Amino acid sequence: MTIPPPARRPAALVTGGSSGIGMALARCLARDGHELVIVARREPALAAAAAELRALGARGVTTIPADLSRREEIQRLLATLHASGLDITILVNNAGFGMSGPFAECRLDDALELIDTNVSALTHLTRALLPAMCRLGQGRILNVASTAAFQPGPFMAVYYASKAYVLSFSEAIAEELRGTGVTVTTLCPGPTATGFAERAAVGETRLFRRGVVLSAAQVAEAGYRAMLHGEGLVVPGAGNRLMTRAGRLAPRALVTRVMRRLNEHRAPPKEPPAGG
Repeated sequence: MTIPPPARRPAALVTGGSSGIGMALARCLARDGHELVIVARREPALAAAAAELRALGARGVTTIPADLSRREEIQRLLATLHASGLDITILVNNAGFGMSGPFAECRLDDALELIDTNVSALTHLTRALLPAMCRLGQGRILNVASTAAFQPGPFMAVYYASKAYVLSFSEAIAEELRGTGVTVTTLCPGPTATGFAERAAVGETRLFRRGVVLSAAQVAEAGYRAMLHGEGLVVPGAGNRLMTRAGRLAPRALVTRVMRRLNEHRAPPKEPPAGG
């Protein structure tokens, strides 16, 4: 007598799922009773996130610590998924980070790590998990880009370029998948209250000081609703939507100069004269 293999269970995979927008998206999925796989670098943060997500209603939570800038760790992640009995029917590619400063002065290793995380890992995971979704005739992919995707970003050149890739790649494969039952949504948030600004050292730029900064929960809710409806693109916040539209209409050179001004760091305040 042949024993049939155990039934595989549908699940949602969220990269960068222990904090910020990724954790906020995982909360949306947990609230709706999905089984979750969350991936991040730090195991203690994953454990704390998993406990919260179970309490919110997740059917189950699997945590996989992994550094997605390393190809061998992505392969280990995929092998773990294959052995888990889970079929990923929702993929949230959220893991990523930024860096700032003149490109000529940046550490090359940092720039290449950013590309490996923001671009290569997203591409790798999408290619690995998409065929099974197509065979099932159903699936949702949510790729987290940024309003940075719509124009060049002096002093954050590599980050802006990485998000332009995410937007272009996502829109292209969304069209390829039209009619298959699998949809691709690109979430393009503007400045958001997460740990991003601190890691990228942009908290004191005009972009963050003068713009409207949304919460991670606001961004996640907008992205989650758009993904459920199979929408191609969502830019949370009226001001952010206006900025992206203006950027497409204005002369490219002017937009680039404006972004330079927004991304430049403020000069440190001058000391008052002695006795003043």
